[in-house]
Amino acid sequence: MAVLRDSVDDITRKSPARFAILIFTSLILVFTGIFMLPISSTSGEITPVADSLFTAVSVICVTGLATVDMATHWSLFGHVVIFVGVQIGAIGVLTVASILGLVVSRRLGLRSKLMAASDTNPLRAHAGPVPEGQAVRLGEVGGLLTTVAVSALAIELAIALLLIPRMLIDGIPFGDAVLDSFYYSAMAFTNTGFTPNAAGLAPFEGDFVFLGLLMVGVFLGSIGFPVIYAITRNPLHPRRWSLHVKLTLVTTAVLLVAGAVLYLVLEFDNPRTFGTDDAGKTVFESFFLSTMARSGGFSTIDIAHLHDSSLLVTDMLMFIGGGSASTAGGIKVTTLAVLFLAAFAEARGKRSMEAFGRRIPSDVLRLSVSVALWGATIVAVATIVILQITKAELSHVLFEVISAFATCGLSTGLTSSLPDPAKYVLAVTMWMGRVGTVTLAVALANSQRRQLFTRPEERPIVG
Repeated sequence: MAVLRDSVDDITRKSPARFAILIFTSLILVFTGIFMLPISSTSGEITPVADSLFTAVSVICVTGLATVDMATHWSLFGHVVIFVGVQIGAIGVLTVASILGLVVSRRLGLRSKLMAASDTNPLRAHAGPVPEGQAVRLGEVGGLLTTVAVSALAIELAIALLLIPRMLIDGIPFGDAVLDSFYYSAMAFTNTGFTPNAAGLAPFEGDFVFLGLLMVGVFLGSIGFPVIYAITRNPLHPRRWSLHVKLTLVTTAVLLVAGAVLYLVLEFDNPRTFGTDDAGKTVFESFFLSTMARSGGFSTIDIAHLHDSSLLVTDMLMFIGGGSASTAGGIKVTTLAVLFLAAFAEARGKRSMEAFGRRIPSDVLRLSVSVALWGATIVAVATIVILQITKAELSHVLFEVISAFATCGLSTGLTSSLPDPAKYVLAVTMWMGRVGTVTLAVALANSQRRQLFTRPEERPIVG
């Protein structure tokens, strides 16, 4: 045990990001092996490697895409494994690593704190603590880890208990109602989107309370643990919330309303989606889809029936995703906010970005540009490769790739019919999306490298 403890300390000291990725990838391989066991499938047969690996990645990365029917293919044992897997994957790459480091070394040392803190602020992954005020300071990481565990348990339990009577009213037997309620609750808070029944949300299409509870679970999971931590500490004093918390909540609200309005305008006359619904249901469904498009993964309609314009809107919402250090994916809402703040500052001729009475330093902008650029590059490369393999429609391939990268889980139905090579490409895309472009870049590069000289300055023509 002492040798293992020393090895863990050595790896985390040299590169916390590499250790985190190693742990995350190891979990995927372990779950792949479990899904291949005959006991995991209802048929009692071995699930092919491609499907087992894809499912493991989708579960650990809390994505929600599937190459098999998740409700009918897996046995009770398989569903238990899925339930456990999404709980592990939901708390984040670096947080998983820091908790495992805590278990092995029996203490939350500085390196473990830095790993967990890097999940709340990727700037720390480059050079440890940063001077600006944070949503969660380094000394509060222990409290954050407690918040992660307690909030996940409390929110999932509360939503499950509220779902049970709704499922009983909808005619679900008591035993199934209890199990399905906890399953739906976990899939909502972790932003995964798997359903325990083959019919999906079809039986609850008109149950606004049931669907509304799923929306609440997805929203709470998508805003991020640092935001939950800050709000629980100062619930009645919004002025004390950090800039990160304010940007996350404001940008999330704007995207939620804007997405709903766009779906309402684009789909109100589509007979295959909202065209046959009354006004009240159309408005509710628009907000439901807007919520799920940013990482929730649940859907009451066939996504393939959306107009191409609506698919493009969904692509944008999925690519943006949710809050930092949340169960959601994407480039994160604060990344988008910083990019727009930079554009507004440039348009007004200001030298610095400002929001809520605070100045945002330039290194945050550089990180935001890096995240958005690398995310777009990953999506572009994966789309080109899968297009070449499948020769499918661009709109559907792009949709599936962004859904995978953003760990959203919405699908046009293309994923289930992909050949094995395309499944592997999509699995890697999910892995890269969940690991995070910042964590991946830090793991591949020497983040502690220092340049002791400055080259001459020259300005290229831009724009």
